[in-house]
Amino acid sequence: IEEALSDDVKAIVPVHIAGCPADMDRIKAISEKNDLVVVEDACQAWGAEWNGRKVGSYGDFAAFSFQSSKNITSGEGGIILTNDRKLYEIAWSYHNCGRRPEGAWYEHFIPGSNYRMTEFQAAILLVQLQRLPEQSRIREERASYLTHLLSKVDGLTPLKRPEKVTKHAYHLYIMKYKKEAFGGLSRGEFIKAMNAEGVPCSSGYIPLYKAPALNELKKIPFVPSDISSRVNYSNVYLPNTEKACYEEAVWISQRVFLGTKEDMEDIAAAVEKIKKNINELLQS
Repeated sequence: IEEALSDDVKAIVPVHIAGCPADMDRIKAISEKNDLVVVEDACQAWGAEWNGRKVGSYGDFAAFSFQSSKNITSGEGGIILTNDRKLYEIAWSYHNCGRRPEGAWYEHFIPGSNYRMTEFQAAILLVQLQRLPEQSRIREERASYLTHLLSKVDGLTPLKRPEKVTKHAYHLYIMKYKKEAFGGLSRGEFIKAMNAEGVPCSSGYIPLYKAPALNELKKIPFVPSDISSRVNYSNVYLPNTEKACYEEAVWISQRVFLGTKEDMEDIAAAVEKIKKNINELLQS
């Protein structure tokens, strides 16, 4: 982060990817030293903790998601957290048609929109919040057990959990696949084989800088010209990122980890079956 700082940098956006907290001690130290805002992307990290403290409580802002794949959901939507009254009022205004908390009922101060949650969504979420601690405990137990089972398998390694992660949300369980340990079978073919065994795996994200929108900034009307003329991602190449995204990453969603210990054993058995029958898969 410190190497990337410049006069243009105004904020740090730590992403608690897969539900695993970023190193918030170091990030807060850097932000305070350089007078930067911290906006936590905690969308995948419901209930996660760094060093005994909940994610979302470190930044000036924090965002959590209610989108359909998340650990708690209302189908779509999300929530912003902040301890700053001024930031709260600005966010409230943007989500409530540009009005102000202390303003008149139909008085608009900025070009806001209507992002107000419905009562029906709120009722669904309140019930899920009550279930979250128990479901989080189950996910952690199942993930720990699967990690133990996969420790016996060469070529499929779960991502390491940092020591200061006291609670991991396990929105995603991410593994690193090495095709050399599977006779050269590609990551894509391995995922197909896992799916055929009833294990719902996926390959995850592409590199963010490959997104068409970021390579055509001049065509996006709300991006200022002084930014679109200077920022160009078309020549970016991050070899470790591309290797992870295109060759190694294997994801399993959080829903699977609400299952039983026997489900985790089935996942490990599927991996072992693929390895045992690798020659047949390579010839198919």
